[in-house]
Amino acid sequence: MNNEIRPVTVTRGFVPSAAGSVLYRCGNTVVLCTASIDEKVPEWMAASCRGWVTAEYNMLPGSTSPRKPRDRIKVDGRTTEIQRLIGRSLRAVVDMAALGPRQITVDCDVIQADGGTRTASITGGFIALAEAIATVRDRLPDPAKNPLTDHVAAVSVGIVAGLPVLDLDYERDSRADVDMNVVMTGGGKFVEVQGTGEGATFDQDQLNQMLELAKSGISQLVRIQAESLGNLIPGK
Repeated sequence: MNNEIRPVTVTRGFVPSAAGSVLYRCGNTVVLCTASIDEKVPEWMAASCRGWVTAEYNMLPGSTSPRKPRDRIKVDGRTTEIQRLIGRSLRAVVDMAALGPRQITVDCDVIQADGGTRTASITGGFIALAEAIATVRDRLPDPAKNPLTDHVAAVSVGIVAGLPVLDLDYERDSRADVDMNVVMTGGGKFVEVQGTGEGATFDQDQLNQMLELAKSGISQLVRIQAESLGNLIPGK
């Protein structure tokens, strides 16, 4: 169906050595999200007594066909853009003062790619981040205050054969005239909207239709996050 998200499964604690880890499946896209904690922050913010959240993203060689070469020395432009998006999205729902002077790095490694890898990384990365924060709750400036202010999740939408479509897999994405990624908080506020007319332009009505689809999809993803996290959700 054009208005449904692909089946999602979440496996928490997938990497026991990480402070937070999730194997996140969205259709045939599979991303391993891990969160690591460093009890110090970058030098440029050392005097602030605030925390920091950053992200790294990578597609493993066998995640797509043909094989994607490893980023050995220089990270390609697409990878840089995606990991900056993930970092911005996660920071949008973190109270850095409440986190205290520590850095959390969320690594998103795509094991299998079938469209929507950046949106899956944001949605799964949030779960790993929440797990990691839970491990340091007793060391926060105020242990009673959760640094997470809300959920954040993301989904793709587009125009395919003249119709708005939610959560595009690769086959649909490759045929899309318009491609858009939408990031929103659980409270329904936009964090980022990335939209491009790949093969055609789009009008205000089509934009509104795509945004409504995205809001519906993200609401479903937030419910999945909440069910997975249980008592780790913001405010608990």
